[in-house]
Amino acid sequence: MTPSVQRAEPMAHNDTVPGGAVREPTAVPVERTGVTGGRGGADRAGSRRNRAGARRHGGWTPWLYLAPALVVLGGLLVYPIYQLGLISFLEYTQAQVSGGEPTTFQGLGNYATLFGDSQFWQVLLATVLFAAACVVSTLAVGCALAVLLTRIRAVPRLALMLAALGAWATPAITGSTVWVFLFDPDFGPVDKVLTAIGLSGFADYSWTYDRYSAFLLVLLEVVWCSFPFVMVTLYAGIRAIPAEVLEAAALDGASAWRIWRSVMVPVLRPILVVVTIQSIIWDFKVFTQIYVMTGGGGIAGQNLVLNVYAYQKAFASSQYSLGSAIGVVMLLILLAVTLGYLRLLRRRGAEL
Repeated sequence: MTPSVQRAEPMAHNDTVPGGAVREPTAVPVERTGVTGGRGGADRAGSRRNRAGARRHGGWTPWLYLAPALVVLGGLLVYPIYQLGLISFLEYTQAQVSGGEPTTFQGLGNYATLFGDSQFWQVLLATVLFAAACVVSTLAVGCALAVLLTRIRAVPRLALMLAALGAWATPAITGSTVWVFLFDPDFGPVDKVLTAIGLSGFADYSWTYDRYSAFLLVLLEVVWCSFPFVMVTLYAGIRAIPAEVLEAAALDGASAWRIWRSVMVPVLRPILVVVTIQSIIWDFKVFTQIYVMTGGGGIAGQNLVLNVYAYQKAFASSQYSLGSAIGVVMLLILLAVTLGYLRLLRRRGAEL
């Protein structure tokens, strides 16, 4: 249908005003009414439909690429977590495993038993404090060595990188065994060196007998095998910072600490978030180092952490449901800490 247009043609007016003057002709503006269509409106509507269709079809493309990884994660992560949570609500001991007794639903009974155990709260407090000390120490050592790598020459840098990567590649059980030998009261070289320099109190000193010295020994081993990840990751981030920025800060008289705090940290904040969260997860669920170096949790369980405590409940006492409940509690704590940390950073305006 052809658009209907009503056009008002200009009309010349030659009216005479009082006094005999003749008014100049004026034109009446053109009016366009009744426009019911047009190629421009149809093109715009078609363009909007095409863009919406492209968004709908293109929205599935990333998920198609992620589908294989999601399937693997579903099999290796989601299903075990589901089974862990399910067992925590059941009565599941050696009798149920062997088929001698039927499995019964306990609801929150296992959690009530767990929260009513004073040892659980003591172990939880020790785990939180130990993990916090490990995270802070690992980040401090890793950050300091990452900055050091940017200030030394190529040969010392290569030697430090190889030594750190060697510590990182060492299996946890192997590293723990080596550290136990180094601090052995009879044959370990550490006590002999400390005694030789005049510290006679360390002659035949047993590092794993006292609770705090045992935790200190495990902390040193955890930091030793964990700092390379922080060091290498932050070193890569520091190398990505333009050299002109660091030189300008140095020319303005900023100290090394001020450059790190005011220049490097804001740029490296996303990397620091990643390494911090990774360290929290790793150190909160430490198992091998505690189990090997303290003989399963120390004397009378004085060096127990939640992971070792869950192992003892599940396998040493055959209370698999209680061990699963401890695992669920650990999972929820780690999720809460991670989400809380990310939320705090977002409130401070950090871009993740």
